[in-house]
Amino acid sequence: MTTTPKLFPAIAAILNSLQPEAIAPERKAALQPLVDFIQSKSANHESIRLNFICTHNSRRSHLAQVWAQAAAAYFGIGNVYCYSGGTETTAVFPMVVTTLANQGFQVDKISAGNNPVYAIKYAHDEHPIVAFSKTYDDGFNPQSQFAAVMTCSQADGGCPFIAGAEKRVPVTFEDPKAFDNSPQQTEKYAERSLQIAAEMRYVFSQIQQ
Repeated sequence: MTTTPKLFPAIAAILNSLQPEAIAPERKAALQPLVDFIQSKSANHESIRLNFICTHNSRRSHLAQVWAQAAAAYFGIGNVYCYSGGTETTAVFPMVVTTLANQGFQVDKISAGNNPVYAIKYAHDEHPIVAFSKTYDDGFNPQSQFAAVMTCSQADGGCPFIAGAEKRVPVTFEDPKAFDNSPQQTEKYAERSLQIAAEMRYVFSQIQQ
């Protein structure tokens, strides 16, 4: 018997507040292949590996990785392992870390330098998500039996083939980078994070156990 992790209260409150009615039908249609992949793996009691891929692995792919892992825990769906990667290595953009911390995640920087490493926790008794920028085929990520979830159109168009992926699912998001160093930066990063949270919540809400 598996037990559902007790999410940090602020994260649980956000996931409680997000409603699927707010997601447009065309977005639900785009998310359906991801639902189908997870459902198939869950029904066969197989590990569910999701690699969220964006160009720089600095913003959207990390937000999607973190919220997908939290949403899986929220619905008590086990054997879910979320990863992220890029077509090139840069660094996690600091505003992503700030946004997640503001929304209730416990974030600790465990390594500094040009490409810092963060430990991101969503529940007391769960292993943290290790976040740093890497290419999608980095040794830290799965090499086979995973779904490649393309979170930006540039990576989706630039990577027609992802080695080892069982399924490729384009679920692209607008880049909050457009608002970097603007008065709207905090608001727009929070907005994008919550959109991703809502869509990952929707995906895992569809899984029958």
